[in-house]
Amino acid sequence: MDSNRVKGTVDEVVGTAKQKTGNLTGNTKLQIEGTAQQVKGKLENALGKAKDAVRDANGKTSTASKRVV
Repeated sequence: MDSNRVKGTVDEVVGTAKQKTGNLTGNTKLQIEGTAQQVKGKLENALGKAKDAVRDANGKTSTASKRVV
């Protein structure tokens, strides 16, 4: 698992907590910060998934080429 996925998940969770806290307290700034952090987390998580997919594809390609030879 790529470190971006871990960081992204943490950002999503913290962002959700900030957003909900902002909703409960009526703090618009905290709501916006939470939403922004959630979006950042989702993007970072997607980047990590893409890196994992490339890594997996490269691993499968090199394994397949070793079998052919």
